[in-house]
Amino acid sequence: MTVPCFVDANVLVYAHDPSEPLKREVAAALLLRLWQESCGRTSIQALNEFYSVCTGKLADRIDRDVAWGDVEEFFQWNPQPIDQELLHRARQIEQRYKLNWWDCLIVAAAQLQGCAVLYTEALQHGANFNGVRVVNPFLSEVHEEPAVYRVQPVSRHRPRGRPRKMAVV
Repeated sequence: MTVPCFVDANVLVYAHDPSEPLKREVAAALLLRLWQESCGRTSIQALNEFYSVCTGKLADRIDRDVAWGDVEEFFQWNPQPIDQELLHRARQIEQRYKLNWWDCLIVAAAQLQGCAVLYTEALQHGANFNGVRVVNPFLSEVHEEPAVYRVQPVSRHRPRGRPRKMAVV
């Protein structure tokens, strides 16, 4: 069984941002996988931000009808509403972790939806907020071949014979 994974607005936006082709490719592949595995989650707050950024702040703005169509598709993920329970949880997170309020709302939404992973670049990669692990999907892992070191044997004995005289210049 696949665990629920929360997707923040920045990942949703990058999936549509032509000015960031590498991030666009990564975000689109991630969203496709989450759709296929039926494990994607988000929040009303993230969808609000997605719509606002895509239709007003991107250099290549998305048509409002297209952006709204995407929002409606994400309704299938049963986005976490902004309600009293969310606000209380966000306040607890703010007091414990000292995050900014908007990030507290995102972490709280992920927790309330039982998510094990929160995909975002807004928080520190690898952070764990009471069972919700932050993953920045845009960080690439560097795989290097292990270095090969050869140890030269070192003699513990002094060289035999007389020391050589150095030429005086």
